[in-house]
Amino acid sequence: MGLADRFYMRDAYHAPRMTTRLIIVLIVAFIVQSLLLFYGDIAISEHLALSAEGLRHGKVWQLVTFQFLHSCPWPWHVLFNCLGLYFFGRPVEEMVGEKKFLLLYFGSGVAGGLLQVLTAVLLPRHADFPVVGASAGVCGMIAIFCAINPMQELTTWIYFLPITIRARYLLWALTAFSAFGTLIPMGNIAHAAHLGGILVGLSYVRFGRRYSEDMPNWFPFPGRRPAQIAPPGSLAKNRRWRRPRPSAQGSSEFISREIDPILDKISAHGIQSLTDQERKLLDAARERMGPEK
Repeated sequence: MGLADRFYMRDAYHAPRMTTRLIIVLIVAFIVQSLLLFYGDIAISEHLALSAEGLRHGKVWQLVTFQFLHSCPWPWHVLFNCLGLYFFGRPVEEMVGEKKFLLLYFGSGVAGGLLQVLTAVLLPRHADFPVVGASAGVCGMIAIFCAINPMQELTTWIYFLPITIRARYLLWALTAFSAFGTLIPMGNIAHAAHLGGILVGLSYVRFGRRYSEDMPNWFPFPGRRPAQIAPPGSLAKNRRWRRPRPSAQGSSEFISREIDPILDKISAHGIQSLTDQERKLLDAARERMGPEK
């Protein structure tokens, strides 16, 4: 096996699987919830949806179970959450792995649920309505993706109009809207839960050990840009960064001296452990070896 074959095998894409399974679970849970509601006349949200009153009565499981329930009977709530999980959860899972993805996803959901309950308890005129939905966890995934890819161009739909926006501005808008809705309630929408999920995602990117060297400054401000990850499908467009030109030494010496340690690091810790400079060196090696065949 040649050096080029070894290089590309080390840098292979590993399809995330847990996100797909989670989406299937959410859809199945929605169907079961709808069937129980309309044919069994069983409102499971009374016991499984999150509320301050439920936590007062010791129903701590609601912090997890509410993340599997959605508004019935219309499927738009679960549909948009599944789409958000697909486009943002998959690249995050590819980056951090299955176990950490689940920890971050449900951690965002629990933190969002707690913030929603605290808002209802501490702030006046905030109703303690039953909270359902995976939105807090999805918001955590959106925050992680956008914080790591601040300059990524994303295409979203607003009232059937395609809008292209950089990830950092999408995150700013989502955070501002969630914060406003937390302070000034707008219907039975758990804006505080969304905000809690966002804060968990941002905290992970800011203080996570793997990014401590690569993100010395808060991501929206000028400074060193974090490594880019692209979502599956076609949300991402036009990834742009400058690739360094390799030195004048031969390709074999360059790969042996500069690239082999990086490949060993990928084997030991995964491609997500690389710093921005190491990723640029990999790009330089690709240029030396030419297009993959």
